[in-house]
Amino acid sequence: MTDLAHIRTFAIIAHIDHGKSTLADRLIQLCGGLTAREMREQVLDSMDIERERGITIKAQTVRLEYTAKSGEIYELNLIDTPGHVDFSYEVSRSLAACEGSLLVVDATQGVEAQTLANVYMAIDNNHEIVPVLNKIDLPAAEPEQVKDQIANVIGLDASDALMISAKTGLGVPDVLEAIVKRLPAPKGDDAAPLKALLVDSWYDPYLGVMILVRIYDGVLKRGMKIRMMAAGTVYQLEQVGVFTPKAKTVDQLGPGEVGYFTASIKTVADTRVGDTITEDRRPTAHALPGFRPSIPVVFCGLFPVDAAQFEDLRMSLDKLHLNDASFHFEPETSAGLGFGFRCGFLGLLHLEIIQERLEREFDLDLIATSPSVVYRIHMTDGSLVLLHNPVDMPDPVRIDHMEEPWIKATILVPDTYLGAVLQLCTERRGVQVELTYVGNRAMAVYRLPLNEVVIDFYDRLKSVSRGYASFDYEMDGYLEGKLEKVSILVNGEPVDALSFICHAAYAEQRGRAICERLRDLIPRQLFKIAIQAAIGRNVIARSTVSPLRKDVTAKCYGGDITRKRKLLEKQKAGKKRMRQFGKVEIPQSAFLAVLKSGDN
Repeated sequence: MTDLAHIRTFAIIAHIDHGKSTLADRLIQLCGGLTAREMREQVLDSMDIERERGITIKAQTVRLEYTAKSGEIYELNLIDTPGHVDFSYEVSRSLAACEGSLLVVDATQGVEAQTLANVYMAIDNNHEIVPVLNKIDLPAAEPEQVKDQIANVIGLDASDALMISAKTGLGVPDVLEAIVKRLPAPKGDDAAPLKALLVDSWYDPYLGVMILVRIYDGVLKRGMKIRMMAAGTVYQLEQVGVFTPKAKTVDQLGPGEVGYFTASIKTVADTRVGDTITEDRRPTAHALPGFRPSIPVVFCGLFPVDAAQFEDLRMSLDKLHLNDASFHFEPETSAGLGFGFRCGFLGLLHLEIIQERLEREFDLDLIATSPSVVYRIHMTDGSLVLLHNPVDMPDPVRIDHMEEPWIKATILVPDTYLGAVLQLCTERRGVQVELTYVGNRAMAVYRLPLNEVVIDFYDRLKSVSRGYASFDYEMDGYLEGKLEKVSILVNGEPVDALSFICHAAYAEQRGRAICERLRDLIPRQLFKIAIQAAIGRNVIARSTVSPLRKDVTAKCYGGDITRKRKLLEKQKAGKKRMRQFGKVEIPQSAFLAVLKSGDN
């Protein structure tokens, strides 16, 4: 077992695309974690979807052995974290298992919104923070200005920040020395009763549930009987190991170490992220504080295209929930879509990723309904109703008033694009809280209604700022609003999946946008299809899909016009009858395209 003074457990934190995973690659390479043949770019981003999108979704751990310049051998436990605001829960869990952080800042971009959010999370966990300026080999790098930004915006002393290029490997050996010298060693007592934090868990088809732990006190050995303190269940350990980044079995894990174990755990509910694991015979007196549960902000319904896949969807959600504790789900039914689940997410990217993982990893075909947020409805009888799904909206006569959730958003943007960003926030009913400058970058703090943000605010923000703006938000309570439910009707039939709630001032504009969009997406039939947006019984927008026409007069050569007219009248009557009985199938691609349309 390694001496505590020679262990360092740390996370790499940064904004999106500032080079966390690339720095992790270089550290693994320098410490000989993988051979040159096994090495590839973003080696810790193990999911296909992470590699395709170039983002980290799951925090990954790796144990490395490093021989310092002094000749001493150190054990480094590295956690590579995501940068996107939707995965901040993943970051907070990883930081709870560490003593220090490497703060990576892009020397060309400087401090951005998520840099701030992640640093404050690390400070809340009492971390020692080492600033690292990445991409200094680029011509646009401005290391001195970025050092000033770190000092002024975050309040960290950046005079001894490390200058590196993770891509070329320049300066990375200095990072390893700084980890050993500047980050603290963990504390712990190997003779005390076992106390370990359950950091993450995932499902392996061969081994069952695999659990990632950080040991605080005591020793975790193979064959030991352990107890999950929150769930109260007891298991016998079968395998204990670490990631180097390949899974490698070890005899035991001691204080300060991060590793995994398997114990033939079959029930998903027994492994709660943040639980304390202790020895069954000699339990610890006090459990660890654990993590506060994540609060979903965006809700949508997930339904299988084929109703027979409902049970498969339930099992898949159970397995995926084990791997991502930040999304929530409960069964629901819909008149048009059958049985499915109402799911809660931390943001729209989170929703998209979960949907894509369900389709890829579990081979499901899904329809997702329009994303919505949780509204508070105050009824005339004084009761309070929480509305997750627009379809469940009570009768307007019984509603006294409605409240919607608001957020406090921090946007960092270069001066050049400030006007466009402020205009976007105003369009979305935003209220400016403050506007400050750091060099040539503006920091705008706005209060915004969450339902204006969940659809496509992030995409629009990136497009109006040419990709330079960064955005982070936190919940900021509920406010009363003039809200209406807009239903979408196709051929007179309401389409549950497309109904939505929005502010009365935008109802007509959004309804018209969806009708226009559906007109282009619904395949033409042999009869006319009316697409309408309605508030209650009042139709506020309409568009029509024109019918396909068969040329019934093709065989009439010459003769009296009444012959042609008779055939056309017959066709017209047929179309009228068809329209009464014709069912319009909306293709899944149309659902997805409409839900993503936003304000375009």
